[in-house]
Amino acid sequence: MDPDIDAFESRRSTVYGANGVVATSQPLAAEAGLELLRTGGNAFDAAVATAAALNVVEPTSTGLGGDVFALYRTADGGVGAMRACGGAPAAATRERVRESVADGEDVDPADAEMPDTGPHAVTVPGTARGWEATVRELGRLSLAEALDPAIEYALEGYPVTEVVSAQWQHAEELFTDDHAREAWLFDGAAPDVGQEVRLPRLGRTLEAVAGEGADVVYEGHVAEAITEEIQAKGGFMTVDDLAGFEVEWPDPVSTTYGGAEVFELPPNNQGLLALEALNVAEQVDAGDAGYDSAERVHRFAEAMKLAFVDGHRYVTDPEYEEIPPLASEDYAAKRAEAIGERAIEDPEVGVPNADSAEDADTVLLCVADDAGNVVSYINSRFAGFGSGVVAGETGIALQNRGASFSLDPDHPNRLEPGKRPFHTLVPAVARLGPDDWLAFGVMGGYMQPQGHLQVLANVLDYDMPLQAALDAPRWRYREDGELAVEEHMHDGVPTKLARRGHDVRVLPPLLFGGAQVVRNDDGTLSGATEPRKDGHVAGY
Repeated sequence: MDPDIDAFESRRSTVYGANGVVATSQPLAAEAGLELLRTGGNAFDAAVATAAALNVVEPTSTGLGGDVFALYRTADGGVGAMRACGGAPAAATRERVRESVADGEDVDPADAEMPDTGPHAVTVPGTARGWEATVRELGRLSLAEALDPAIEYALEGYPVTEVVSAQWQHAEELFTDDHAREAWLFDGAAPDVGQEVRLPRLGRTLEAVAGEGADVVYEGHVAEAITEEIQAKGGFMTVDDLAGFEVEWPDPVSTTYGGAEVFELPPNNQGLLALEALNVAEQVDAGDAGYDSAERVHRFAEAMKLAFVDGHRYVTDPEYEEIPPLASEDYAAKRAEAIGERAIEDPEVGVPNADSAEDADTVLLCVADDAGNVVSYINSRFAGFGSGVVAGETGIALQNRGASFSLDPDHPNRLEPGKRPFHTLVPAVARLGPDDWLAFGVMGGYMQPQGHLQVLANVLDYDMPLQAALDAPRWRYREDGELAVEEHMHDGVPTKLARRGHDVRVLPPLLFGGAQVVRNDDGTLSGATEPRKDGHVAGY
């Protein structure tokens, strides 16, 4: 059962640090990043250390069996992106997957659908090579140094926090194999709040990565354990699929909003959705409406709705499908014509297996250092512990990102060998002034671009301090067309939204994302963290 976040009435302010700031969803992980900064690392070294620590102290949302992405601004002024996201196995044709799924479920192959979990939902994990590439290309220290804190937490133990304990309960049902349950459960149960746990299998695997490099996951004994596990369960991944994986450095996509330039990841990620929503919102002057008004939520939410309709229709691996210019201002001007006084009815805002993607959770961290680097860094297995497949004795729980594929041959996100699925993860940076940079993100499946829109509007349109921008009540469109709001939404606003034709529903705080943000404003470093998580900002 999820914890009652509203029971915690702590007041937070924006955190400042002269030398470095790390913001993430778990205090021990933030301290790991800070440790790397103190020992001579830069923001990129700290990002990998924080991400690796999260694999251990918040393993419910991330792991070596998932993917990793970054958006960053370097000390020399460059803006860049890193994408470590694998595709489907070379042998995973739609026909073979249909037949395998149908055989396991005893249905006609023509009726088979892409499963949420199991071996066919596993795509090639990008995390290990993504971490290694980050420190090699952008950092100052070694991968082994960045992994040290995570290894210590895994082997020496740590106490489990409240939100993580609640999310861990999912593993009791998901993991059915003995070796999976032994790796992730304790006497068959998820850990209680404050219980000290050790993860020796994962710790030993992290030690192997630290000692041998990321290749051990893609070509060594860890790769063999991954493929043996998947094939034993009827999947098609091979060591060749893993060995052929390479990290990418794509050019970010961008737009301007409220005088700021906003940078996002291009497809196969959701970045275009955030940019289209910002452009449409600016077309309808959403930020001119009073903050406590239904008009504000209506305009921003309708802009987001249109971006979902477009993005979830078109965004996929660009090597397999042409994608319209969703981030262009001309495109936004045309789409904005659809927004009126009442809610647009019956939008199709979902992708294949939307139930898996909608509330999928992950981890986000942001780091700023005194050299001028800022980075938004994201790791995920997609839905919690992922596919339910754990690779032998490695402790690696493998992602289920492939659940976003479709077995419909006419769908843009149709499964094809080697293809990468539609990806929810979107780190971001924004230039607010000549030497004023944000690195930010809002985790949680389809909440991510919606969170980007709201956090940026809070900062740019309503001049909120960073922490206040994250604390503010949120709304989100659901895949079924509902407009969900937090119960702290301003008095009367939900009712007024319903009068405009929105199907309004109040949902608990944990369904409205996990935001983190850091800022370098002409050398002044600051950060804020998500109040709906076990969030923490560490600075020095």
